[in-house]
Amino acid sequence: MVRMPMRFRHAAIVGKYQAQGIKPLLEDIAGFLLRLGLEVSLDAATALNTGITDHDALSPAEMGRRCDLAVVVGGDGTMLGIARELARHNLPLVGINQGRLGFITDVPLSNYRETLQSMVAGDYEEEHRTMIEGGVWRDGEKIFDGLSLNEVVVSRGATASMVELRIDIGDEFVANLRADGLIIASPTGSTAYALSAGGPIMHPGISGLLAVPIASHTLSNRPIVLPDQQEIRVEVVAGRDASANFDMQSLASLLHGDQVRVRRSAHKVRFLHPRGWSYYATLRRKLRWHEGVV
Repeated sequence: MVRMPMRFRHAAIVGKYQAQGIKPLLEDIAGFLLRLGLEVSLDAATALNTGITDHDALSPAEMGRRCDLAVVVGGDGTMLGIARELARHNLPLVGINQGRLGFITDVPLSNYRETLQSMVAGDYEEEHRTMIEGGVWRDGEKIFDGLSLNEVVVSRGATASMVELRIDIGDEFVANLRADGLIIASPTGSTAYALSAGGPIMHPGISGLLAVPIASHTLSNRPIVLPDQQEIRVEVVAGRDASANFDMQSLASLLHGDQVRVRRSAHKVRFLHPRGWSYYATLRRKLRWHEGVV
C-alpha cells in the first residue's frame, strides 16, 4: 500500500449493525483506515450491537468533538439517521453503500479501499445538503421537535379516512387540502417518498422545498416547489389519528388544531463524494435512465 499524506486524522465508523455479516466488514474497514494512519473510533450504538471492542465507542456529540470524518457503512436509511445527529457538528460524511438504492451512500462496497484511500488524502468532491427543522405546536406550545434530511410528512392514521389540512406559508394562507397526507421534502428528499407520491426531482443545489399531496381528493392539488426562506405551517383541521413524521422521528395522534411548522434548518449535511461524482450520473444509474440508449 502506498502511503499518501492524510487530509483527515480521526475517523468515526457508523454501521448498519442489523445487517448480516456487518461485523467482519466493519473490522476490515477499521483496519484499513488504521493502516492508512488514521485514528479510528466507532459509533457507540454500532459498537454495542456488533460487539466490536477494539476501538473507542463514541456518542454523536463525542464524534463531533473528537473526529474529523465519519464513514457510514450501510444504506441511505443508516446515513439519514446519523446525518441528522452530526449535521450540527459540521462533520463530513462518506457513505459506503451496503443497501439497495444508495442515493446518498455512493461509495461502492466492491472498491471501497481504493476510493477511501484517495478521499481521506483529500481527493474528493464536497457537497452541502439542506435540512428541514421544525416541530409540532399545540395550544401555542411546542410539544415535539424534529430535524429531517429527507422530509416531514403529515398523514392520516393507518385505518382512518383522509385528513383535512390547512397550509400557510409565511403570513399567507395557501390552501385547504383533503388527502391521505402531505409531504414537505428537501431537495435530497425529492428522490424518496415525495418521488413515489408523484413529486418532481429537485437538484440539491436548488434553494427550495417541495410540497407534495398524498392521494389528494381533488386532482387540482398538485406538487409545488416553494422558496425555502419562509416557515410552512400545516394545521390538522379534520381527520382521525393523524401523525407527523420527521425522517425517523414520529409523533402519532395529532389533534385537531395542532400545527406542524417547518423551515429550512441553519444546519447542513456535509457529504464527501469520490472525485468525478455527478448527481446526474447518480440519477441515471439509480433510476435506470440509461436503458434503451445504444
